[in-house]
Amino acid sequence: MKKFDQILDTVMRFIMALAMFALLAGGTWQITTRWILGNPSTFTDEFLRYVLIWASMLGSAYCFYKDEHLALDLVKDRVKGGVRVALLVFIEAAILFFVCYVFVFGGMKLVLNATNQSSVMRIPFKLLYACLPISGIFIVIARIIKYIQLYIDSKGGK
Repeated sequence: MKKFDQILDTVMRFIMALAMFALLAGGTWQITTRWILGNPSTFTDEFLRYVLIWASMLGSAYCFYKDEHLALDLVKDRVKGGVRVALLVFIEAAILFFVCYVFVFGGMKLVLNATNQSSVMRIPFKLLYACLPISGIFIVIARIIKYIQLYIDSKGGK
């Protein structure tokens, strides 16, 4: 389990580093063409927008993976015992339902039904929309790994 966890962590970090590098390179190119060459690049605005969408969606999946996502803990931190356990189960079930239904199922329908292309780069929107099911799958895997690890830890295993 630890090996799979390390591989997933490495893959997600690599993809996010690649997206950050693409944002840096595209932004640098846009600034260079606009201010130094005086002839702004036409595709970088669209390219940067799409890479930012991918980076933010995969970054949010990574936050779920590391369990460092935004959460409203006002109620969760104040309840104890069985009510706390029930609340945590409900929260996780709600997260998984939302992610599976909206990100994975809805994202896949969006990808499969998209027929349009971007106006400047002429890439299919299917490529842009694919970030939804991919990040959704990463989030589901992250939650499953978290609870398998909690189960192993509760049994006294490594």
